[in-house]
Amino acid sequence: MSALPGSRPGPGRTASARWFLLGLCLMAMLVATWAGGRVAERWALADLRRTARATLTIQAGALHNEMQRQSALPLALATDPEIAAVLRAEVSGSGEAAAGLADRLSARLAEVAGATGAAVIYVIRPDGLTVAASNATSGRSFIGNNYAFRPYFRGAMADGAGSQFALGTVSGRPGLYLARRVGEGAGVVVVKVEFDAAEAAWREVRERVFVTDARGIVLVASDPAWRFRTLTPLDAEARERSREALEFGAAPLEPLPLYLAENELVRLGRGAAPAQLMLMLDAPVRDTDWRIHTLTPIATAVERERNQGRLIALLATGLLALGLGTLLGRRARTQVRLAEEGARRVELEARVSERTRELSAANDRLREEIEERGRSEAERERLGRELAQAGRLAALGQFAASMAHEINQPLAAIRSYADNTGILVRRGRVDDAAENVAAIGRLVDRIGGLTRQLKGFARRASGRREPVAVDEILRGSLEIVAHRARDENTDLVVRAEPGLSAIGEGARLEQVLVNLLQNALDAVAGRAGGRVELGVTGTEEHVRIAVRDNGPGISDADRAQIFDAFFTTKPDGLGLGLAIARGIVEECGGTLGVEAAEGGGTIFRIVLVRAGVPARELQGETP
Repeated sequence: MSALPGSRPGPGRTASARWFLLGLCLMAMLVATWAGGRVAERWALADLRRTARATLTIQAGALHNEMQRQSALPLALATDPEIAAVLRAEVSGSGEAAAGLADRLSARLAEVAGATGAAVIYVIRPDGLTVAASNATSGRSFIGNNYAFRPYFRGAMADGAGSQFALGTVSGRPGLYLARRVGEGAGVVVVKVEFDAAEAAWREVRERVFVTDARGIVLVASDPAWRFRTLTPLDAEARERSREALEFGAAPLEPLPLYLAENELVRLGRGAAPAQLMLMLDAPVRDTDWRIHTLTPIATAVERERNQGRLIALLATGLLALGLGTLLGRRARTQVRLAEEGARRVELEARVSERTRELSAANDRLREEIEERGRSEAERERLGRELAQAGRLAALGQFAASMAHEINQPLAAIRSYADNTGILVRRGRVDDAAENVAAIGRLVDRIGGLTRQLKGFARRASGRREPVAVDEILRGSLEIVAHRARDENTDLVVRAEPGLSAIGEGARLEQVLVNLLQNALDAVAGRAGGRVELGVTGTEEHVRIAVRDNGPGISDADRAQIFDAFFTTKPDGLGLGLAIARGIVEECGGTLGVEAAEGGGTIFRIVLVRAGVPARELQGETP
């Protein structure tokens, strides 16, 4: 049965799988090592075969060129008049004259042989007797020897040219005999070519090189011991014909110690020595029936390449096995991790479901709390409005005391003017009485203005924003507080830029300014040299109103909460005046702030939007 999803295989199955994979990897490494050795061996053999084939072609060409060079010599000598003269003298029987000519010819042939590299050059009469030779002065002179039995002599007399590779009967040295007929059968000139230099050059390379004729008999070889041996066994009749022609002397013509192994590979056995595997290649020698052969040892090169191939295959297979093992290990770890993640995911989903239910319940509770908070906020705003109104009404007590003084003076004056008017009327002084009546009217207007201000403080806010003249706000505020400043001997200094207008509600802004002036007068009350300054300046976008006193000032801690509701520094204060004032200014689109004045005291600053400034120019700005 397959394992359930998310389950992990047991320790026994894991160990068995690991041992199986290990055995499989070892088997793959062994097979790869064997295959790598075989492939490397084939590559090495192919490379050796290419190299040996190129060397064989060069050696065959060199041998052919040497034979071509020597074959031109008998052709040239066959037309030599001196050789023809010697042969005619021999045939005519003039003894001393023929002997002198032969001696001079022999000396000349010795010079030619030395110059051309020929082993020996000699001249034979039609009956086979040698009459002149380049080795006439040596101990093995060919003069006087009869070579009528040689195939090369018979071939030259019959066909004009003949050749034969044979062992010399006098010198005992093998060579190639090249013969040419002189004239119309006057005799034969022969050039013997030996291949000692070629054999010496072959011995310098590591290959074994030898040349065989059409019968497979070795004629020239880098190893002298192989000379006159055969590639394949000769029958008895062929051996007998060779001995009768004195081609190879007493050579046994035994087969070479070569045994065919496989395609172009032979085993070379040498007595009790172990057989050596060699690459055997052959090629024809042009213009002859000879073939040149090379034997290249392959054991060292092949073994080196085979070992390298095995090592490379072993390393490659090992790396592949390592990579496969790493991949399988990673895959196993991935499966384990996925299984663990699946389990954690299931657990997480369960927790999420539980948490979702809890959040849904909490959301319901939060929605109820939000609704309750909305109701509370609405109630708070209502209470705030009521509280603000209560603060304004509470401030009426202070305003009433100030207005009482202001109203008492006009009332007293009205009473005095009324009494005087009656007396003037009785006396008939009508003009003076009319002036008193006009004065009474002016005093009544003043009392009406004061009462209107008092009613304005008591009214609720209209919520409208409109341009208001700052001069009117200043005038109304100063009418309320000026008498207090005079009574308390406080200097009230006003510096205002005329003609300014701001956005807001005039009555409420007047209430704010009165509150700030009353607070400033409270701060300097009872102090000698008390001074309150009211300054109004304008910019392109704002109107700034500053109320400054030279009182004791406000501490940093108190300034941080001076505008909080119910916070006050006065023993009998409610803590609502500045909070209400800031609210009014902000509702008008401005700001109200406080700061310490240089030299002592406090400055309250009102910044309002100047009337006539487009709204788009003020977006995002803080006055």
